[in-house]
Amino acid sequence: MTPRARLHGLWPALLVLALTGCGTVHAGAGAGATSEAPDHAELVARATALQTRTDRVYVTEIPGFTLATQSVGVLGDDGFGSSYTDKHGHVVQLGVERADYSPADCGKKPVSDGSAGYTVCEREGERWYSETALGRAYARTEGDLVVTVSAELAAADRDTLRAAADAAHLADDAELDEILPPLGQAPGSQPIERGDLPPEGDGAPNNEVGASG
Repeated sequence: MTPRARLHGLWPALLVLALTGCGTVHAGAGAGATSEAPDHAELVARATALQTRTDRVYVTEIPGFTLATQSVGVLGDDGFGSSYTDKHGHVVQLGVERADYSPADCGKKPVSDGSAGYTVCEREGERWYSETALGRAYARTEGDLVVTVSAELAAADRDTLRAAADAAHLADDAELDEILPPLGQAPGSQPIERGDLPPEGDGAPNNEVGASG
């Protein structure tokens, strides 16, 4: 599945399973939040470590939902994605990606969420609403970016999703500090230690009983 297909066809339900047990964060209590926002250059470095850019990081507000901190990450080449969860395990996903398509293409592109196709694709002011048998999404363009808010049908109704889409905005420095992982803690930034590799020699795996990863 390509990142572009994810935005058009709503993100797969597998992400919901991946978020089970993920940490959540409320405003003012983020992953890297400090009493005073760091220098913007540090925020840029933290975004770069996440393989994205500060001008791709958006946040939103959804009553009853909080940001799942472990969901924060790159989308596509240098976009940004995050998920918000409620106490029932429902998930609303926020995605920001540079794209060469319009949200209006929802009526022309195949879906990727396993449903038969779009049942709704219509314009609402500056945004587009799309729906399939499994999920719904609002999308709008911001310059060369497409900002999408999506959810399974049971996770959020249309009004809730519309409000989340309208509230989505470019994160300021304080918000960046809340949600961007501290330097050295971005996914993939730490080497994976393997207990089955011997400390010396040619590095061949140690398959003796008791060796573990």
